[in-house]
Amino acid sequence: MADAETLIDAGRPGVPATPEPAQPPLAAPPGGDAIMTLFDHLGELRTRLFRSVLAIVVGSVIGFYFSVPVRNAIVGLLPTGTVQVLGPGDGFMIQLRISIIIGIILAMPVLLYQVWAFISPGLTPSERRAVRPWVPLALVFFALGVGIATFVLPYATQFLLSFTDDILVANIAAGPYFDFVTTMFLAFGLVLEFPILLVGLSRVGITTSSRLSSSRRYVILGIAIFAATATPGGDLVSPFVLGGTMYLLYEGTILFIRRTGR
Repeated sequence: MADAETLIDAGRPGVPATPEPAQPPLAAPPGGDAIMTLFDHLGELRTRLFRSVLAIVVGSVIGFYFSVPVRNAIVGLLPTGTVQVLGPGDGFMIQLRISIIIGIILAMPVLLYQVWAFISPGLTPSERRAVRPWVPLALVFFALGVGIATFVLPYATQFLLSFTDDILVANIAAGPYFDFVTTMFLAFGLVLEFPILLVGLSRVGITTSSRLSSSRRYVILGIAIFAATATPGGDLVSPFVLGGTMYLLYEGTILFIRRTGR
């Protein structure tokens, strides 16, 4: 009855309405970060992509200055020491391609930071502390992959050219050769990032060492298929070295994750 009388009195002129209790403010998510909407995430992604592209452009400009010495060093790995162009614009496109690859390598620290800055707000403070030290190591593994590709390249080229003779002359076209080289560099550099990914997944509780060990046979099959398709040229040296490196890193990652108690 008291509630009904209160509603009736609130509807009469001159009678003030009973104020409703104030609603408590929404609690902030762990870590003190503000809640982001879908449009905020899209805007953040656009900003990170723009900065990444800008870093690659700046690195490519620097790479264009060093593209000729790098080109000469890559061509010097061939027995002939020269390659031939098939079109008037091939020389420029090859130099541009080399510049972009150098730009990606130089911009890799910025690219890794942009990826980390985009995904870190979705992690808890403890997950950030666990994953953050591994972000700089991703750059080391990328450089290691490029170094392995540089080591493998002469042997892969020598194996492929061993099937040529006086009849099947090795008049190597510049375009396919530099496609082969640049693809190998990027493939080896990016593939060696997967141990960092596995460690990061273990740190946030998505995977464990026992789960990785039980999936070993499927991982070996996947590594073999990926190494055979990712390496250009069709030789036996490149996929063997790439697959062997991936498997050794996989086993090393399992041991490391097990030592951390996960």
